[in-house]
Amino acid sequence: MNTSSSLPQRKIFGRLFIVAGNTVQIAGVVAACVALALARSTHSTPASVAAMIAAWVLLYFFCHGIAHWAVGRFLGIRFAFYTVGGTGNPEGYPPGLRWLFEHLPFFGVQTEKTSMQIASPMAKAIMWSAGVTSSAVVPTLSALWAWRAGVPGSRPFLLFAVFWALGALASNWTSRTGDYSKARRALRHP
Repeated sequence: MNTSSSLPQRKIFGRLFIVAGNTVQIAGVVAACVALALARSTHSTPASVAAMIAAWVLLYFFCHGIAHWAVGRFLGIRFAFYTVGGTGNPEGYPPGLRWLFEHLPFFGVQTEKTSMQIASPMAKAIMWSAGVTSSAVVPTLSALWAWRAGVPGSRPFLLFAVFWALGALASNWTSRTGDYSKARRALRHP
């Protein structure tokens, strides 16, 4: 998904057909919803906290790629396949976390070249922005839901989620390889 050969390459572990990638990601989002329901209904504080955190992690990993795909398809952009690999924005993480996030299985989605050539700059920018925006907003909404539902430990976790989301948005905004940078490039170079 790099738009320039001078940018660092993302470590790719594998590829999935679009249908398979969508199925896996939807399953991850459904699992997150189940975990949130368990966080609210279980009577064990450690189990509630673990389920709340599991839901947040699942949403963080499984809403990004499919957001690119769904928004892109809505805007007329076609996709060839999903990639599974490390973050495409390693510089957005501090050194200790950088190595970890370069080796975690994030979903990316590869656009079809001809589709991107005919897409408007605004459509490209919106598609690029959808992934990181969903990665910041959707998991944070799960933490907000947990807090509103009275899940034990949810207040400090909501604060963590908000700060994590703000950090993710800020690092993507300032990074050369982040999705927002790609969106800005799409608008500058129609």
